[in-house]
Amino acid sequence: MHFTSEQRLDDGILEREFTLGEILGILWTPASAPAPLILLSPPPLGLRKTYPRLVARARHSAADGFATATIELPGSGDRPRWPAAEQALADLRQAMEAGEPVSDEIIDALILPLVDKAVPEWQAALDALLSLPEIGGPVGYSGGVISIGVRLAVVEPRISAAVLFAGSFVPRVMFEEARQVTIPLHVLLQWDDEGNDRQAALDLFDAFGSKEKSLHANMGGHTGVPQHAGDAAAKFFTRHLS
Repeated sequence: MHFTSEQRLDDGILEREFTLGEILGILWTPASAPAPLILLSPPPLGLRKTYPRLVARARHSAADGFATATIELPGSGDRPRWPAAEQALADLRQAMEAGEPVSDEIIDALILPLVDKAVPEWQAALDALLSLPEIGGPVGYSGGVISIGVRLAVVEPRISAAVLFAGSFVPRVMFEEARQVTIPLHVLLQWDDEGNDRQAALDLFDAFGSKEKSLHANMGGHTGVPQHAGDAAAKFFTRHLS
């Protein structure tokens, strides 16, 4: 891990950008150390575009005593594009604009290659982050493409709890993986999310094998998550990571 920039935010949080091979990321650490770590998985829009949301979540987490880190997802931001993924995204938009059902083939082509590449990158980043003296355990995962969170919850034993956002299409194969998830889960669902299959999100929640899982549904579209939903997620992490 190589740190490329460093700045101290107004509330005392240390923000450092880093590279890990071709992976780009940002680490936020509170003054108290070592601190438990929350992995902030961004939407596939690029870190520059989503930075305001990410740093707001990092500030909130730091106030609760947590360090947070995020990485640029494959094919996002300044990273090289995937022609196959770009075609799948174009097919998705065409189907939605035409009011047609989104096929399993489109969903698989859009999501599964991203999961296959992003999960090992998150694990590599976690290896590097946990080697830092200012980072301790346990580790939580928050947000992002829900299928990435599902896969990580299955294959990464260092993650103790997860907050998942049901705001993306889910390949059918992920339902079988969801049955293998056993860590505590806090799932957010926007009831009127125009880009999400509500029934699929409910079915995925039902499939999770965790003994402790809660579903928090709120009225509104994809970007209309209310403030109190974030507060509830923060309390969830305080219970399981502090």
